[in-house]
Amino acid sequence: MPARAIVADDHPIFRSALKHAVFESLGDNILEASNFGETEALLSVHAEIELVFLDLNMPGNMGLTGLTTLRNNYPDVLVIIVSADERSEIIKKAIDFGSSGYIPKSTPLPLITSAVTQILDGQIWVPEDMMNDVQEHDNSEFKGFANRLALLTPHQFRVLQMMADGLLNKQIAYELQVSESTIKQHVSAVLNKLNFNNRTQAGVMFKSVMNTVE
Repeated sequence: MPARAIVADDHPIFRSALKHAVFESLGDNILEASNFGETEALLSVHAEIELVFLDLNMPGNMGLTGLTTLRNNYPDVLVIIVSADERSEIIKKAIDFGSSGYIPKSTPLPLITSAVTQILDGQIWVPEDMMNDVQEHDNSEFKGFANRLALLTPHQFRVLQMMADGLLNKQIAYELQVSESTIKQHVSAVLNKLNFNNRTQAGVMFKSVMNTVE
């Protein structure tokens, strides 16, 4: 049968436990990835994937960058954050940036099974005992940025990432093997969609939002 999900975590024991927890909902047709690069590679060749369980702190993932990258490049794939980080502000930001759920690694396996069922039914899931704390956080500024970020094309999102890393237009053009004029067009479109006056503002905002996980 085609694979329906990817469990992306660098700890093999946890990957095995999570696969066991979601067997009832997804069966055994689940792929595994130990870093973010492997996750992207699997998604690029398995168009049937419906769901990704993504560890915030796995190698190659930096804060919420992996989540936003997957949501931008694979908008039809549901992403569930799985993390040992139980800070309510991080959970809130993950949901605002498109996660379909946030499962702390301390969650009992039977509850994970229930959570996945609810998410596949179209609900957004966070632990009930954390719900009030999560809802109390006012992330209106970040929520607005998340909504505008979703307007970027995959190429524009990649350009934004490289801008945030401090690369110049000619360096981005070299990395992406396109002309500098093409990059200038992408930069202009990014700034317009994100409502920023210059690339420095866009890069600082992107970094401050994405790098929220210690």
